[in-house]
Amino acid sequence: MANKAIVEVTDATFDNEVLKSEQPVLIDFWATWCGPCRALAPVVDELAVAYQGKIKVAKMDVDSNSATPMRYGVRGIPTLLVFKGGQVKEQIVGYVPKEQIQKALDKHVGEAAPVASVPAPQKTTV
Repeated sequence: MANKAIVEVTDATFDNEVLKSEQPVLIDFWATWCGPCRALAPVVDELAVAYQGKIKVAKMDVDSNSATPMRYGVRGIPTLLVFKGGQVKEQIVGYVPKEQIQKALDKHVGEAAPVASVPAPQKTTV
């Protein structure tokens, strides 16, 4: 894999790389023989670069790793899952336009827990 912005994930590394990630994770379940997977690969590469630092992008070869796809009900490829806080937040199956993936990612980028507003200190004159 030439793109340094993408992490190759296996059944063994999935929990650490995806479920325990501080950032949202887009994971691409794919296989070398899958035509739509090959067509989607450049889109995933572009997104990995565009969202670098905001979202972790990972790929998992379903032929080499069967436990994780089974665990998440991946029946067709390509399947993209967006994880946040160890939970699946989005699922996209098949070849889709880049804009559709971006829309799914944008829902989870910069989403922080609401911070309680603290009133500004009052100036007092003595």
